[in-house]
Amino acid sequence: MRMLSALALFAAAIPAGAALAQSQPAATIAGTRLDVVATGEVTRVPDIVRINAGVVTQATTAVEAIRQNAARMGRVRAALARAGVQPRDIQTSNLSLQPDYRYEQNQPPQLIGYRASNQVNVRFRNIADSGRILDALVAEGANQIDGPHLGLDRPEVALDEARIAALANARARAELYARSLNMRVRRVLLVSESGATLPPPMPVMRMREAAQAADTRIEPGEQVLSVTLTVSFELE
Repeated sequence: MRMLSALALFAAAIPAGAALAQSQPAATIAGTRLDVVATGEVTRVPDIVRINAGVVTQATTAVEAIRQNAARMGRVRAALARAGVQPRDIQTSNLSLQPDYRYEQNQPPQLIGYRASNQVNVRFRNIADSGRILDALVAEGANQIDGPHLGLDRPEVALDEARIAALANARARAELYARSLNMRVRRVLLVSESGATLPPPMPVMRMREAAQAADTRIEPGEQVLSVTLTVSFELE
């Protein structure tokens, strides 16, 4: 009786889904299994650009370094507001205050001042105006600019098109193999997505060089988005 009670408790502890999964036999195929890896690609013109802009100031005291930084950063934020950049598209990314030391041979480090840094991530929704806005930021005191990072505001729509293209490419390749083997594609057994690939950001140094120009321009060009699928077919 004790053994039966223990077995009953053990059976009750097993989730119903697990018991159901164990009771179902593994799927079998009557024909030949073919696994195909296929990629679908789409091209898009970027519609958004992200820039990291900031102000770095140095002074003999920490209070003065922060004061100068806050004043210049206020002008930078005002320039962004005048350009129509919405508050939701501005996000503080770094705020720091660090001591500056002078190092001389065989001498202990000597404190010579403080360095304050304030950086914001800015998202421009009008790429055509972004170069002009960057020039305005530099004129108002921004002395640290990293970017640009061009991309799509909503990439999922383009990625869905790439998924459809990848599936069509996998089907076409399976049909090719089937014809070569004097067989036909009966059905799809499994679809697995290996991942979606977004284009890498533009190197930072290019933007630093461009920001020094009198008339900065950012060309959006085109970007390629891709999705890779593994699709299993049954041939007969």
